[in-house]
Amino acid sequence: MARTKSFDEHIGEYEQWFIDHRFVFLSELAALRAVIPGHGTGVEIGVGSGIFASSLGIRYGIDPSRVMLEKARERGIDALYGIAEQLPYPDNSFDYALMVTTICFVDDVKRSFHEVYRILKRNGIFIIGFVDKDSPVGKVYLGHKDENVFYKDAVFYSTGEVYGYLEETGFRPETTLQTVFGMLGEADTVQTPEEGYGKGSFVVIRVVKVQ
Repeated sequence: MARTKSFDEHIGEYEQWFIDHRFVFLSELAALRAVIPGHGTGVEIGVGSGIFASSLGIRYGIDPSRVMLEKARERGIDALYGIAEQLPYPDNSFDYALMVTTICFVDDVKRSFHEVYRILKRNGIFIIGFVDKDSPVGKVYLGHKDENVFYKDAVFYSTGEVYGYLEETGFRPETTLQTVFGMLGEADTVQTPEEGYGKGSFVVIRVVKVQ
């Protein structure tokens, strides 16, 4: 069952987070922009309010929260209702797909990755951004899950676990970047992403569909 209640009821608080943590958001965008293809048609899975898609020039998205979908459409996103495990798109529809801070709310990660694989064209790119559970911020989120309106129902993953799911699905890893060094409240500038993982709390993995 899609975990939308918190997002439906607290969209204002969700939007405010990006204002309060502006440099964290901008640092995450910088890491994503570094691996987003410069051409082709993309889709964001778990598009939410459309704040990432609209900032990255992605026109399409899906989300199970109807409240979030309304906001995404206000931002110009062609957003459909749906879940990651059953994407409402035909096979071979997109050149690339994006999933940002969505994996922790997906009921079946393997099935959702298989769906991404299905809707991508040959040599299509899948980019996933997430908070590594072994990172400083990840450990804080885990330790205070019950106090966070959004993350109380979340399941966090390590970068190694995400790699495993991607490779099982048939994706070939290309690039891994990390950003958000230090705690969220310490970010006072846009951080330059670094290769690899283990230092930054926000990890971005780019993989390619292999056929």
